Amino acid sequence: MRCLLLTLGVALLCGVQATEVTEVIPIMNDLDIQKVAGTWHTVAMAASDVSLLDAKSSPLKVYVEGLKPTPEGDLEILLQKQENDKCAQEVLLAKKTDIPAVFEINALGENHLFVLDTDYDSHLLLCMENSASPEQSLACQSLARTLKVDDQIREKFEDALKTLPVPMRILPAQLEEQCSV
Repeated sequence: MRCLLLTLGVALLCGVQATEVTEVIPIMNDLDIQKVAGTWHTVAMAASDVSLLDAKSSPLKVYVEGLKPTPEGDLEILLQKQENDKCAQEVLLAKKTDIPAVFEINALGENHLFVLDTDYDSHLLLCMENSASPEQSLACQSLARTLKVDDQIREKFEDALKTLPVPMRILPAQLEEQCSV
């Protein structure tokens, strides 16, 4: 009986640690998924572990081309990335959760996608938390409706990153690395 209680206690403690980052990320309270539909461009990236983004073939060095809500309330994310020195497109399905600005995705393990902020017309800030790895990691992107980005969007991204529970390093999105649409 003691072993059972000890095991239960450890399991609960691990569960609390696994959701710790998720609970302190400041997400949007009232995301309207239909309004995020359409073309988007990655203008900056940030990560708690820069190795996730530092090489062309890094696992999270992807560029968002567009977002498409599904009838079920999920979100299809059209991505482009470099594979074998060529452009590859991929569609990632983000499954809805009980929280409108939080989605579950199955990429590189179990992950959550969070919408931090958007005005629907010019910018969208999102982060992906990988809670399946031994050390939790966080990667974020600043998206814009057009390739011309003003300082206000950059500042919003920097300010949003300051509110996260882990230090983040910003890397500008290199437009020459992105594929032509």
